[in-house]
Amino acid sequence: MQPFSYKKAGQAENAVALVAPDAQASYLAGGTNLIDLMKLNVQTPKQLVDINPLPLTKIEMQGNGVRIGAMASNSDVAYNALIQERYPVLSEALLSGASPQLRNMASVGGNLLQRTRCYYFRDTSMPCNKRVPGSGCAAIDGYNRIHAILGGSDRCIATNPSDMAVAMVALDAVVQTRGPNGERSIPLVDFHLVPGETPERETVLEHGELIVAVDLPASNFARRSHYLKVRDRASYAFAMASVAAALDVQNGIIRSARIALGGVGTKPWRALEAEKALLNKPANEATFQAAANAALAGAKPQKYNGFKVELTKRTIVKALATVGGMA
Repeated sequence: MQPFSYKKAGQAENAVALVAPDAQASYLAGGTNLIDLMKLNVQTPKQLVDINPLPLTKIEMQGNGVRIGAMASNSDVAYNALIQERYPVLSEALLSGASPQLRNMASVGGNLLQRTRCYYFRDTSMPCNKRVPGSGCAAIDGYNRIHAILGGSDRCIATNPSDMAVAMVALDAVVQTRGPNGERSIPLVDFHLVPGETPERETVLEHGELIVAVDLPASNFARRSHYLKVRDRASYAFAMASVAAALDVQNGIIRSARIALGGVGTKPWRALEAEKALLNKPANEATFQAAANAALAGAKPQKYNGFKVELTKRTIVKALATVGGMA
């Protein structure tokens, strides 16, 4: 780990003022991802600004929806009564991730910004365009079992690791930020970027822009939602494939639907084609299978992860059967 300076910020404006002018400064929240990467010398900030004192931990009604403060812990969100009642998919996603100890420390804002677990990204002896732009991507010709089949490019095929973000994408979440240029509201579906030619840029945030909250709007489908995660072991493992599914079913017909995928995309993946395949169709296995096929139509598997295509289709069908009342 490289030397760094440390400061605490008591207000959001103060935190932004400390980080924005310094290209080598970073915010420190729970630290469950950043500190690991600092130990590996993958990230080497010269200054950490501790935002734990910021008053951003509330989970409360906002209009007809719910606002979650960026410093709320993953555990607090997962066990919150409002979340469990109105947005069960989010509670399930959070409880499927990490360990109880990590969930107690990890923040909502930090979860949205956590970086890939690609082995080549975390190994500074290997080329990685995400870590060192222009150095190459070792995963493309390497062992790529855990890598993305959706949203990749010839520069990067690293998967986004978040469970929480997948559920939030399915819930039409909106990220609230504060930065040197003022405040912004960013739909979460637009928040993360596919790698394209610039895999080092993972979100639309500008340097120094601080996440202050996430808003979950009210909807007809949120209460009827489910998160299904398939992984190599039953706990403390990242997804090989995961599905956040939500349906509004009236008289057996699907009136609105949301499908988001994890473990297979370079960002939390909103499966828009799958949603179109579900709309105004009967809630049955044939419809769910058609949606699964639509979701994976553009998949580009690599040498070692072709299994993810069929695995993800089956996971989609099973998740939809659960929320559609067939499981």
